[in-house]
Amino acid sequence: MSQRDGFGSGFIAGAFVGGVFGGVIGALIVSRRDPQLLAEDEIELTDSQAEAKKIAAKRRQMKASESESNGIETARRSLEDKIAQLNATIDEVRNQLEMLIAFTSKQ
Repeated sequence: MSQRDGFGSGFIAGAFVGGVFGGVIGALIVSRRDPQLLAEDEIELTDSQAEAKKIAAKRRQMKASESESNGIETARRSLEDKIAQLNATIDEVRNQLEMLIAFTSKQ
């Protein structure tokens, strides 16, 4: 029974100490890596980041073109409506001018 009494606290202490030692050893190994390998890793990261940025830019462009085409369609419809209103107003003014000319010529 005496072995079981301290098992939980010993397990936690061992996990903590092991984590600290593992972290220190990992940091030492990483700091002593070959600089050439580090440069290659950075180039790979840079290349993949550049590709990721290109892909993200293409996605934004596709979304923009989709929303732009919707915006263009909306603008086209709005312009068609305004043109129709202008044509109706022009016809109305023309009729009024014709009636005014006809009225003034009778006098």
